[in-house]
Amino acid sequence: MTTAKERSDLINELGLDWQNKAGLGRVLGTGNIGQATEGSDGRMQATIRINPDELAWDPSILVMPHGGDIDLELINDDRNTHCALLPSNGDRKFIWLVNHSRGRATLNLDGPGYYWFSSPTGNDEGRGLTGAIVVLGDAPPEARLDRPAQPRP
Repeated sequence: MTTAKERSDLINELGLDWQNKAGLGRVLGTGNIGQATEGSDGRMQATIRINPDELAWDPSILVMPHGGDIDLELINDDRNTHCALLPSNGDRKFIWLVNHSRGRATLNLDGPGYYWFSSPTGNDEGRGLTGAIVVLGDAPPEARLDRPAQPRP
C-alpha cells in the first residue's frame, strides 16, 4: 500500500500534478497508482484488482510510459460480481468478473492521454468503480493543434 507521502512523491515524479502534463493526479483522489511494466518487445503488462469490500480498482490510476499495446490481468477478489469496461482503439472491451474470478484483456492505446475504465454494473455505491489509464508522452507533430506554444514546467 502506498502511503500519502509516497503517493504525493509518485504523483510529482510522474508529472500527474502539473498543468499541460498528465494533470489527472488531482482528479482521481483515491486509490493507488500503478505503473505498467514493459517487456523487451515493447509490449506492456499490468494487473488491476478489486479487493474485498473496497469498491475500488487497485490501482485506480495505471500509468503507461508511452502508447502501445498492454496486456491487463483483471482480478476480482470481492464477494460481489463486477465487470470491466475498458478503452481500446477501435473497440471497447467488456469483461464480466464474477466474484473471485479473473480475466485478461489486450488493449491498444496508441496516443498520450487519459483513458477511463469502469465497472458500471450494480451502481457500486452510486458511481461504479472508476479508474484511469494515463498514457504519457507528447502527441505526434501531425496531431498537434496550430496554436501558440503553451507553458510547460
